[in-house]
Amino acid sequence: MIDLLMERRSIRKFKNVELEADKLDNLVKALLLAPSASNQMPWEFVFVTDRGLLETLATARERGSAFLKDAALGIVLLGESDRRDTWIEDTTIAGILAQLTAHSMGLGSCWVHIRNRMHNDTKTAEQFVKELLEIPEKRSVECIIAVGYPDEQKEPRSEDDLEYGKVYRNKYGLKYR
Repeated sequence: MIDLLMERRSIRKFKNVELEADKLDNLVKALLLAPSASNQMPWEFVFVTDRGLLETLATARERGSAFLKDAALGIVLLGESDRRDTWIEDTTIAGILAQLTAHSMGLGSCWVHIRNRMHNDTKTAEQFVKELLEIPEKRSVECIIAVGYPDEQKEPRSEDDLEYGKVYRNKYGLKYR
């Protein structure tokens, strides 16, 4: 697992290759297997594979979402914010499990944060995504995860990259190492 965590990097350049059905199914399983508070699973997911929709979703934010246009898949993570106050944490956990699963299958991914971000001067990114994908008002959009075959290589993280100075033992300020 540590090797997987060291190797996984955010990928923003994708090859023009569709994902196989078994890889899509495994991503669905990863999301649905994610832990959640009291096992309430306050989430839903929209898998976007339509090229036109991905190109439009790529404009969801003022900046920081353009790479979605080249992804084979955009996973929109929705929270049942009317039902559970842990929806943000629970959808986030599901999202990172999808990213790790994608990496384990040779795919790249990158998180596009939607909640509390703007589409333009008058519309939030969440409003834009909800209108485009016909998402009900009772659902909140946390993020979109772009997934596809990577068209860029990034070096894995190393032990030297780990910031042990941010970890304490027993009390804040007592260094772990």
